[in-house]
Amino acid sequence: MFVRSFLFLLFSGIFLPLQASQPPSDLKLALLKYGGGGDWYANPTSLSNLSQYCNQNLGTRLDPDFATVDVGSAELFNYPFVHMTGHGNVVFSRQEADNLRNYLLAGGFLHIDDNFGMDPYVRSAMKQVFPDQQLIELPFNHPVYSQFAVFKNGLPKIHKHDDKPPQGFGLFHEGRLVVFYSYECDLGDGWEDQDVHNDPPEIRKKALDMGANLVKYAFTQ
Repeated sequence: MFVRSFLFLLFSGIFLPLQASQPPSDLKLALLKYGGGGDWYANPTSLSNLSQYCNQNLGTRLDPDFATVDVGSAELFNYPFVHMTGHGNVVFSRQEADNLRNYLLAGGFLHIDDNFGMDPYVRSAMKQVFPDQQLIELPFNHPVYSQFAVFKNGLPKIHKHDDKPPQGFGLFHEGRLVVFYSYECDLGDGWEDQDVHNDPPEIRKKALDMGANLVKYAFTQ
């Protein structure tokens, strides 16, 4: 409980009035580095662009120079919002799974974004973190879909992948969503520089709007 209170005090000053012109704080979004051979480093421009978008539209003061943090590191507890992506295998050691669980129970938030091909490995890895839980699909009226922009039909479809409908799954602790998993969506690709994937502006905006929802949820719930 002490750790959760500390995290709340650390993150509660991140929002400012939109008209305020303030330099970024030391607070950063973080990219999760994990083992197993999956490309955890995919989408190198996505978190910088999401940070800037949130600063412009939510009044946050995030440093666009995002952090990279190992899943087993104590540094994990310095970041309210951790993003995990890739296309392949994910392997957590017992210590790493325990560290991630403790971070989430203490008030942290993990966004997992399947960049295509990650799904079976993510599900297995998260079973190590929460052995007594299954990822469950969130209803479209869950608050994560309406923090900043309203998505009445859940996740927007950013990239085709297998042409399945996008789905948002979650893991909870004491009623709080601690893990949000975006599947068949690829928000991170939509956050990247426009010339990386040449997505239409309206598609990129949907991805960034949903990203802002996630960031605001992580900071305020």
